[in-house]
Order: sequence, then structure tokens, then C-alpha cells
Amino acid sequence: MAELADKIKSDLLSAIENDSLVLPTLPEVALKVREIAEDPDSAINQLVDVIGGDAALTTRIIRVCNSPLLRGAREIENLNMAVGRLGMTYTSNLATGLAMEQMFQATSEMVDKRMREIWQKSTEIAGISHVLATHYTKLKADQATLAGLVCKIGVLPILKYVEDNDIQISSVMLDNLIDELHPMIGCKILEKWDFPEELKAIPQASRDFDREVSQADYADIVMVANLQAIAGSNHPHAEMDWTNISAFSRLGLDPEIDMNEAEDLSDEMEAAMALLNS
Repeated sequence: MAELADKIKSDLLSAIENDSLVLPTLPEVALKVREIAEDPDSAINQLVDVIGGDAALTTRIIRVCNSPLLRGAREIENLNMAVGRLGMTYTSNLATGLAMEQMFQATSEMVDKRMREIWQKSTEIAGISHVLATHYTKLKADQATLAGLVCKIGVLPILKYVEDNDIQISSVMLDNLIDELHPMIGCKILEKWDFPEELKAIPQASRDFDREVSQADYADIVMVANLQAIAGSNHPHAEMDWTNISAFSRLGLDPEIDMNEAEDLSDEMEAAMALLNS
């Protein structure tokens, strides 16, 4: 079994080296939305036209606008109002994040189950990231949410390889493989997707517990969100001494605090996670 894990690892690593690893592509709607949002000459109605072609995405964006997290004085009744309320960048980040969910699906039952679990965990990290950005930094909550959603994106090619080659491998071995390889693969995917500089390194930087930067950034937020998501579990990172992780002090957050027990934060995190799950 260990030999099998080594073979998968060496196959994936040489595919990365030769640039032959098939990286996932962003869903069409997300690509178009990002293109429009990044063009200084584009207008809100262009964004509305693209998103409006996807009924499910439209419904979810309107729902996000009317959620306790973002609710304004007036109820949002249509996509025009929603994009007007959120602005183009926020809408683009939100649409990208929501559209990504369709990538976390597979045909074989084992891999599909695993992909859905990863997406679930990613939405949890994204929800906590949203709350951390809002309460502890001046960074953008929508960008922090997207950073949380992409922090495990590197898992996709690993699971696809397992599925395509019909590999039977124990859960523990697969976990170890994923843990070791997904950050590097994730950075390659975000590079390919031409994500903003501050997000491209998230899969690796958010796992570098010794990193030192001058002020809190999105990697700090995702790192702390990830740790909060596993607090109290038997995950090896949950058993580390968090007081040595400087990301907490950059955020001005006590490493001993369990955000789930802070009532106002806990409600907000739940609301943020609920938005990201259809």
C-alpha cells in the first residue's frame, strides 16, 4: 500500500514538473465574470447579463444580498439591484466562489464523497475568513471569502488522478498524500487562473505557520480560519501550540479563543457558511 502511495506521488510530481498535470479550469461563467470585473471600461449591466444566464447563480447572489450578513434597508428583488448593492468586484468574487462548487463533483462514489467533504470544509474556512476579515482587519471580506474557498483547490487533480486510474487506496494514505501535495498544486492552479497576486500563494502560505510578514494578509486570515475549523478535533494542527503562530497576533486574536463559542461571531460564521452552500 505504501508503494502505491509512493507511485501516485511520483506520478503527480513528475506531471507537475513536465507541466503535464491536467489542472481544472474555472467554470465559464466565472471566467466571464472575472474578465468583465477586471476591465475598467465595463459596466454593471454586462455583469448582470452574464450572471443572469445562470438561474441558480442569480438566485444565490440575490439570497446573499438579503442575508443577515449583507442585508440593507431595502429588500433586493432582482440581479440588477444585487450587483448595484455589492459592486462589481464583490459580485465577481462571490460569483467565482459560488460557481466553483460544481467543480467538486465526481462520478465514482468514493471520490465524489471526498470532493463534497472538501468543498464543505472549504466553505467553513471561507465563512470564518469572511468574519475574521470583517472584525479583525481592513482587508476585503469578499476577497477573504474567495481565499478560503480556494485554499484546498489543489485537491482536485489528486482526486481526479485517483478516479481516472481507478485506484483503491486507504483513506488515511489518501489523506497523507493530499496533505503533502495539495498546497503546491493549488498554487499552480491559481497561477493558471490568473488570480490576484495576494491570493495566488494562499494554498501554501496559509500552511506556513512560521511565516512572518509586516501586517495581516489573506494568508493569515485563511491560516487562522483553517485552525479554527479544526479546533477541538484530533487533526495534528489542532494539537500544535497556537501561541507560537504569529498570524494570531497580527490579527489581534487570542489563540486560546474558540470563535464558535463567541456568540456574535458564531452566528455570523454560520450565516456566511450557509450562503456558500446551495
